Amino acid sequence: MVKRREFQRAYRFRFYPTPEQENLLRRTLGCARLVYNKALEARSEAWTSERRNVSYSDTSSMLTGWKKTDELSFLNDVSCVPLQQALRHLQRAFSGFFKQENAYPVFKKKTHGGSAEFTRSAFNWNGRELRLAKMKEPLPIVWSRTLPKGAEPSTVTVSLDPAQRWHVSILVKERITTLRGKSNAIALDLGVDSFAVTDQGAVIENPRHLKKSLESLARAQRSLSRKRKGSNNHRKAQLKVARINARIADQRRDFLHKLSTNIIRDNQTVIIEDLAVRNMTRRCKPKTNPEHPGQYLPNGQSAKSGLNRSILDAGWAEFRRMLEYKSEWYGRQLIVIDQYYPSTQLCSMCGAKTAPKTLDVREWTCPACGCHHDRDGNAAKNILAAGLAVSVCKDGRIKDGLSQE
Repeated sequence: MVKRREFQRAYRFRFYPTPEQENLLRRTLGCARLVYNKALEARSEAWTSERRNVSYSDTSSMLTGWKKTDELSFLNDVSCVPLQQALRHLQRAFSGFFKQENAYPVFKKKTHGGSAEFTRSAFNWNGRELRLAKMKEPLPIVWSRTLPKGAEPSTVTVSLDPAQRWHVSILVKERITTLRGKSNAIALDLGVDSFAVTDQGAVIENPRHLKKSLESLARAQRSLSRKRKGSNNHRKAQLKVARINARIADQRRDFLHKLSTNIIRDNQTVIIEDLAVRNMTRRCKPKTNPEHPGQYLPNGQSAKSGLNRSILDAGWAEFRRMLEYKSEWYGRQLIVIDQYYPSTQLCSMCGAKTAPKTLDVREWTCPACGCHHDRDGNAAKNILAAGLAVSVCKDGRIKDGLSQE
């Protein structure tokens, strides 16, 4: 049955500000970054020296005092809303840290660009133009797509990325129509050699965006290392590196969006395996040279360093995040199998469990039934069977460590 449900959805656009607008926006981003860093420093110092907790209301009072000083009086030249929002973002970061969901908050850097969030009281939207606080003219936005009819933005976030590109993200409430129900299910075994293999044996090739641009990126980074820090040539070289990284990120995001959308549209149930990317890409200790056991590999290199880069380039975590919210939008079911489920050790034909296999074993024969398996294809079939078993369990769990998240 087709339904329409309301969700919050952000629409992101590129815009090209005038010199006056860019001047104001850069000052706003700088002030928001300053307020965030000063509040983080105050909270960290209070706990380190006095074991005293500093709340959001305390930092808000600090902001009022900072504005009254001669040294920080320039904070009054920009809208107060992005400054308050920066303090709220810091409070959210600390809440995530105390819940053991995130790492400890870190200071924001100017070279990373920055962002400023404007709530409804700090911008004007008439259905066609967006004008921010303290701006005389609307933002010159490139409307690459249309907003939902009658949409009223709740927040607007202006961001500057390291490649010096301006973007505006408009958060609106939208009624999204669920897709018509289907009866089919698909299981995906994510990998590095190929991005994914389905339970039907279809192979989704890994585009390897980073590998294709690795030579130009390394050349730009070598050029950057030769420049004197703080000089104009250093800033130009830094911008060149940032633009190459931005192009790689855009290519990866475009691939993941198209792939996740096609999978959600064509299948009612999608089953994947929970992958601990952080553990899989953890930095390894330096390895000894096999030919000379007393010597270490140069620069602390290890056989895993290339694999780490390939895993991060694949973007598994981002792909899962896209599947999660798109399945919720369009009325699909996403099942995540526990990471400890032995999908590569089980025979998909007879269910016999074999010994763990190293990554270089791409094909193997079951000693119990004699069936010859492709490693990834067999794992995808096992993931499908486990996911379907999870979907029929009322508590979302079955034996042997399977769980639905």
